[in-house]
Amino acid sequence: MTILLAGGTGLVGTPLAEMLALRGHHVRILTRSPKADNQFRWNPAEGYLDPAALEGVEAVINLAGAGIADKRWTPARKRELIDSRVESNQTLLKAFSGMAKKPHTFVSASAIGYYGNSGEKEMHEADRPVDQSFMVQCCEAWENSALNIAAAGVRTAILRIGVVLSPKGGALKEFIKPMRFGLGAYFGNGSAWYSWIHLEDMCRALVWAVENNQVEGVYNAVAPNPVRNRLLAQKTANIFGLTPIVVPAPEFALRLALGEMSAVVLNSNKVSAAKIKAAGFTFKFPEIEGALRSFKA
Repeated sequence: MTILLAGGTGLVGTPLAEMLALRGHHVRILTRSPKADNQFRWNPAEGYLDPAALEGVEAVINLAGAGIADKRWTPARKRELIDSRVESNQTLLKAFSGMAKKPHTFVSASAIGYYGNSGEKEMHEADRPVDQSFMVQCCEAWENSALNIAAAGVRTAILRIGVVLSPKGGALKEFIKPMRFGLGAYFGNGSAWYSWIHLEDMCRALVWAVENNQVEGVYNAVAPNPVRNRLLAQKTANIFGLTPIVVPAPEFALRLALGEMSAVVLNSNKVSAAKIKAAGFTFKFPEIEGALRSFKA
């Protein structure tokens, strides 16, 4: 297929583009600053997308959005986090509506932040959020903008992504950084559930959603075995051969330092992978130990 990828230069997008190409697909990248022949300009804030990007495209994957934990959540930043996600889908929908032949498939990222701070409760795709915190509002707006594309007659899959594990970025890189200096931390009392997914499985899940026509609607993109925050810190230290003093980062200090953004590390999400497994996706890294050891190979 010819596949258009938005957000194709980030932690997930870069290896995803490589994986798609290895499977024989032709990949085009949407970016604000094109630098290669397969890159095309867009600017969702302005509603602009180079029409040439969509010529002959059969599937579109949208991973675009400002980084959730990149900056403190001021009111302006919160607006940017929502707008960057919603406007990207709106720009794609507007472009699709002008096409004689629309792409047949659309895959949108979302996040398990959709569920709110769900504690010990196992959350499934049909469950409603447990609160109306900012991440819930952000994910609801994000998903609604993707559902507008489904309403336009394009097969649409929405993947609620968990904590993506990669030593090159994201949560795992931040975990390892202080451990190299003899100090590691878990957050609060360490009992929060982290629903994680290996970077390779994340890319495989996106490929699976694109290539299988029966995949439609919302799926949790999380490994089937979530872990508690404290265990993740301890396993990371052990497997990477680090011997830090693993201590708690007190909840009050995190809330003071990070403000509302502390929810990113303090929230507990025990999220089910049953639906995606039942639909035929198989995990290469279902257990945390194997996932972490793969980065040592």
